[in-house]
Amino acid sequence: MLRIVAILISLFIQTQQVLSAEPVTSSDSPIIVYETNESYGDIKSNLELAITGRGMLITNTLHISEMLNRTAADTGLDTRLYEKAESLEFCSILMSYRMSKAHPANMATCPLTLSIYQKTGDETQTYIAYRRPKMLGEADLVEEDLIKLIDGIVQEALE
Repeated sequence: MLRIVAILISLFIQTQQVLSAEPVTSSDSPIIVYETNESYGDIKSNLELAITGRGMLITNTLHISEMLNRTAADTGLDTRLYEKAESLEFCSILMSYRMSKAHPANMATCPLTLSIYQKTGDETQTYIAYRRPKMLGEADLVEEDLIKLIDGIVQEALE
């Protein structure tokens, strides 16, 4: 009987690890970073589906690695930082309203941004990063809900 309980506990722990990825940054970090061995293309596609599946529109894709590579020679940037790097911009009208209601200047938090990248020389690891929101006014609950929204998107992309 104890053996069965131990097996069930082990299966539960393994299931929880699969269902909930943990960031590689500390819990109080201003930027939250997740790491996965899934391909860049798969993670990007998963992020896009997770965002649009929540009824939000991706308003812009910033092609960070392309921009840095294109301008490197003209600007004297000699170190290549990324194999691939992009940032997806999107917004939730409900969250935007709640942020602005807490304080009008909180509109500066929009659009929300999720970044995806691979470091130079390592196409086996893909990273997802986002800024921890900090706002003015009585926005603690909105900040918490924004983190839940963004982290939920990331968790879905990593499933």
